[in-house]
Amino acid sequence: MRPAALTLALVLPAGCLPEASLDTEVQQASYAIGYDMGRSLAEIADHVDMVAMMQGMSDALGGVESPLAENDIEHAMEAFNEIVQTARAEEAAVALSAGQAFLAENAAKEGVMTTASGLQYEVLREGDGAAPMPGQFVTLHYRGTLPDGTEFDSSYGGEPATFGVGQVIPGFGEALGLTRVGGHIRAFIPADLGYGAGGMPPAIGPNQVLIFEIELLGIE
Repeated sequence: MRPAALTLALVLPAGCLPEASLDTEVQQASYAIGYDMGRSLAEIADHVDMVAMMQGMSDALGGVESPLAENDIEHAMEAFNEIVQTARAEEAAVALSAGQAFLAENAAKEGVMTTASGLQYEVLREGDGAAPMPGQFVTLHYRGTLPDGTEFDSSYGGEPATFGVGQVIPGFGEALGLTRVGGHIRAFIPADLGYGAGGMPPAIGPNQVLIFEIELLGIE
């Protein structure tokens, strides 16, 4: 892609871009490269000057020498990283406080139980089969949302998911142990039993409470 075309692609919203063909391996790899770039940029997009960034990409692709000296670039990147880290720390503190308030209110609701670890759950349907044990694989349907209802992951609409009990975040693994085959529960996972202060950008922010509905279909 020529520098001007790349700049246009970065400026236009996704819905305004022509549909890309993904028939060949080169096209698929090219899409994957672009997707990874976009996913990485999504984490810092609020702090980036998009016009300056696009100019830098265009210059690099066009073989134009950078107007910035190496020491200027190093200094600018150090300052930028400090800005991003400060913003993330502030976001994490706000999310931690909001999560604690949510869980405190949720714990008082009828049917919600709290374990020693701080995991909260409610049984939507009792199962009559076996409960999964460490080392086993489970087949299930699940839906993950944030407290505001934003869905970040789901197996519904497709095939059930299969994975090991120990291959998931601690809160999800504990919730599985509280479920029997045929059962359906809703788990409220504190940040320290989920993705913690790091989150899982861009879908899950720092110190985010996670809510999972889990239907356990089978154990292997």
